[in-house]
Amino acid sequence: MSPRIPALAWSAAFAAALLLGTALKLWLTTRQIRHVQAHRGAVPAPFAASIDLAAHRKAADYTIARARFGQLHTLYSALLVVVWTLLGGLQGLADTVGAHLGDGIGAQLALLGAFVLLSSLLDLPWDLWQTFRLEARFGFNRSTLALFAVDALRNLAVSACLLAPLAWLVLWLMRTSGLWWLWGWAAFAGFSLVMMVVFPTLIAPLFNRFEPLPDGEVRRRAQDLMRRCGFALQGLYVMDGSRRSAHANAYFTGIGSARRVVLFDTLLQQLDPVQVEAVLAHEVGHYKRHHVRQRLVLTLLASLAAFALLGWAATRNWFYTGLGCVPQPPQAVALLLSMLVLPVFGVFVTPLGAAWSRRHEFEADAYAAAHADAGALGAALVRMYRDNASTLTPDPLYANFYYSHPPAMQRLARLRALPGA
Repeated sequence: MSPRIPALAWSAAFAAALLLGTALKLWLTTRQIRHVQAHRGAVPAPFAASIDLAAHRKAADYTIARARFGQLHTLYSALLVVVWTLLGGLQGLADTVGAHLGDGIGAQLALLGAFVLLSSLLDLPWDLWQTFRLEARFGFNRSTLALFAVDALRNLAVSACLLAPLAWLVLWLMRTSGLWWLWGWAAFAGFSLVMMVVFPTLIAPLFNRFEPLPDGEVRRRAQDLMRRCGFALQGLYVMDGSRRSAHANAYFTGIGSARRVVLFDTLLQQLDPVQVEAVLAHEVGHYKRHHVRQRLVLTLLASLAAFALLGWAATRNWFYTGLGCVPQPPQAVALLLSMLVLPVFGVFVTPLGAAWSRRHEFEADAYAAAHADAGALGAALVRMYRDNASTLTPDPLYANFYYSHPPAMQRLARLRALPGA
């Protein structure tokens, strides 16, 4: 058998997956646009008393604008993947870096850095447009060009400081051990666990200001809730989300002694104390129902499978030649190819992860309904749907494929059916 046949078969399989995945995303988004547009003219009956027609139409227009923007970005991203792989862009970058720096680990770190920097620059116009045109058009953007630039530079600097040592270790293992993929995964797993402790306490404060929840009814209700739930955490914090966006949110972060609940300041501006308590109960529910632990375990298992697969593929010449690279290139090329390849095939398992996440949201809602005011949680969700311009009428197939949270009508119906609601 000709050695080119596996490479050609791999090229064809990769191109087919990329084409099919891109077509699938574009088709689903087209369905979403049409469905939202078709229901733009009337507020769904369950929300008629709480959301007016103007707000409903704004949510529809915002959803459609984001969807159309997403379609263009999907095509652009697919084109970049083709350029990096089948058209030899990654090999060209590796040759350029190698010609100047050689093939040592330092040169390979430089190759990784050059790829990340180029990718960021290529995506920069899209980020700018989304922030300063799309989000601004609907009144959500509060960032400035200066703040945007500082955030981007700070993000690159922090990422380099954190990831460069991990990348160096993995590259060194690839040169010295046949089981590099296993030890590399162990290093990645350890890094991930450390980051769950370090991120909320040291990294996140580099980008936002976090202040303890001030004294008052919200704090008193939050403390009573934590006692009722038997939930100890490092603290309740308010984040200055309004510095960059008018969107509101809350989230649970960290593990062990570093776990905390973070509320956006915009959320506190939108909701009353009883509603904030219900939202906090939902976040506590994620921990009490072991969702954080389950997601961590799944992430580690998925990363182990990815490392093992790369460990096998990295010894096959067709893996490289089928994607526009020379046989057995520098180890950094294998890592970069995995970064390009995995999302192409990963799109087909997106619905599984989304469905699992929606199940967790239902479970957290049920926990909140049992430990706080279910009606207040429903009212809080409606308020956030309205103020965040979240569509109430997504296309069912699109929502099943992508949504990590249940659609509004489905979620509210399930919540109202719970005991005590």
